[in-house]
Amino acid sequence: MDLAKKIRAIREAETSGRQEFSELIGVNKGTLTRIEQTGQVPKGDLLERVCRTWPKYTLWLMTDKTEPDCGQIDPATEISRRENSLKTG
Repeated sequence: MDLAKKIRAIREAETSGRQEFSELIGVNKGTLTRIEQTGQVPKGDLLERVCRTWPKYTLWLMTDKTEPDCGQIDPATEISRRENSLKTG
């Protein structure tokens, strides 16, 4: 999965939309939209902001690997955890 798709997956798992995500990481919404819609490779500072905001996705974002025992997951795992939590809640 390319970085633009990963950014979108994190946004969809963690926020209500592009506006909220942009505000949380401190980037222009237009920049985020352009990355997601065109597949433009995000710059390093944007990647750093995402990793600082959601450190649990750092390993996956940068290497496409996860280590759940170390707290390093992907957005699909987070969504699954939430759904299971709601079922058992």
